[in-house]
Amino acid sequence: MTGIRLTAPAPGWAIDADVVVVGSGVAGLTAALRCAAAGLDTVVVTKARLDDGSTRWAQGGIAAALGEGDTPEQHLDDTLVAGAGLCDEEAVRTLVTEGPDAVRRLIDTGAHFDTTDGGDIALTREGGHHRRRIAHAGGDATGAEISRALVAAVREAALHTIENALVLDLLTDAEGRTAGVSLHVMGEGQHDGVGAVRAPSVVLATGGMGQIFSATTNPSVSTGDGVALALRAGAEVSDLEFVQFHPTVLFLGADSEGQQPLVSEAVRGEGAHLVDADGVRFMTGQHELAELAPRDIVAKGITRRMHEKGAEHMYLDARHFGAAMWEQRFPTILAACRSHGIDPVTEPVPVAPAAHYASGGVRTDLRGRTTVPGLYACGEVACTGVHGANRLASNSLLEGLVFAERIAADIAETRPPRTEPAAGADAGEPVALPAPEARTAIQRAMTRGAGVLRSADSLAAAAAELEALHREAAADAEEAGGSGGSGAKAVVPGVDAWEVANLLLVSRVLVAAARDREETRGCHWREDRPDRDDVHGRRHLVVRIAPDRTPVVHRTETAAFPPVRPSD
Repeated sequence: MTGIRLTAPAPGWAIDADVVVVGSGVAGLTAALRCAAAGLDTVVVTKARLDDGSTRWAQGGIAAALGEGDTPEQHLDDTLVAGAGLCDEEAVRTLVTEGPDAVRRLIDTGAHFDTTDGGDIALTREGGHHRRRIAHAGGDATGAEISRALVAAVREAALHTIENALVLDLLTDAEGRTAGVSLHVMGEGQHDGVGAVRAPSVVLATGGMGQIFSATTNPSVSTGDGVALALRAGAEVSDLEFVQFHPTVLFLGADSEGQQPLVSEAVRGEGAHLVDADGVRFMTGQHELAELAPRDIVAKGITRRMHEKGAEHMYLDARHFGAAMWEQRFPTILAACRSHGIDPVTEPVPVAPAAHYASGGVRTDLRGRTTVPGLYACGEVACTGVHGANRLASNSLLEGLVFAERIAADIAETRPPRTEPAAGADAGEPVALPAPEARTAIQRAMTRGAGVLRSADSLAAAAAELEALHREAAADAEEAGGSGGSGAKAVVPGVDAWEVANLLLVSRVLVAAARDREETRGCHWREDRPDRDDVHGRRHLVVRIAPDRTPVVHRTETAAFPPVRPSD
């Protein structure tokens, strides 16, 4: 354990359970439903409402070998190619072989996917896939349908849920094993303020960290809370440098910040073309799959063309679809474009890359176990080894589904006993909270220095800016403490400050890893190191936080992950 925790009041209330699941996307709710079905007293904690996470925003679909002629082996091959030499093959094999049945169980739970006239699941293609294997719902509203079905199942099962709650830190017992979480509930309800859910098994399913960048497809709740909690608890994270920038995000202006509308890869899967202002297709000849190349290649292709043309964006041309296809297949995207004054039926759509998905996260094994006993992780917050250096399109929902089921099976099998959090479990040196207004400074530093294009100089600049913010927060806290807590610069603990503390910690760790990876691989693109180095680079970067708050980066000896437990 690091002895590091957020500055927060002591819990004023507590409830007991066998399992607490933090997050309410496909991973979190699947884990919770399976745990509850196994007879485990399960509590779901979520930062906003049950359906407010990233899953709801997923447009394209969920990948699985469900079509005639397709096989898990072919799905595995495509995943390994996209992962650029860093996928854990055993993890990928687990994903693709267990995936089809996991999707069928999701359907049994109540999710309705689009079907063909013959009643089969309708399948489309996306980047990096050599076959049509993407199941979708509502045309381009797959995540919304999956979220609807799982939320309905959770409510029908009468699971104990705590909404509008920001998880703070992990609680541990005298042996250093997980004993629950502390959390802050916002607003009125059954619980309010800082409290605790005491449980011997904690499942992190908190989603992504896209809000560390100025422009992202992620919702506002995606502030890296799960990764930050795990780091403070002493867990290892891996592959955090591999942030996937979605190639086609609706361009709303160079100064636009926050969540941006996504234009799903499925639009290209159905035949849309990427063109420049002159109408010239520029992905043909760059890759055998052209616009359907893996996302890192398409994002780089767009960025290169933007630089060549001195342009702020490129265009996605799907005028040849016609109004009927836009309305039936992509109603969500059509509505989003029109709400911003763009009609894809009659004009090309301006697009540019934006931060989308974290391929790395809290390091786990094939049962979702982290390096902290009793702490599990699944979904985007986790690093299972499935995605390697670049996630294959639509593998994310499937990963959340498959590994959530595996976590529930492990907890149901082991059924660890409940223990009391150690006396003074909330002791230790609290993190000096940055001022809430530091959020914008963090996002701009990360966008400038650790965005699509990176270099030693840009990353050094980002590291210096982040370190200055870290030192400033510590100095302000010391000054406030030295004046009896009455200093003008004292930051009041609260959701805004806690989120910024999480953003700052995750950003510092990501930049430390990105500086260490002196090559271009997958979605980590170093301008100053444009080549892939398989001799030295086909390794994972595992990071922990030292008690003095500095990120400690360790390079694995091979492309395989070390065990999460010394005895494994």
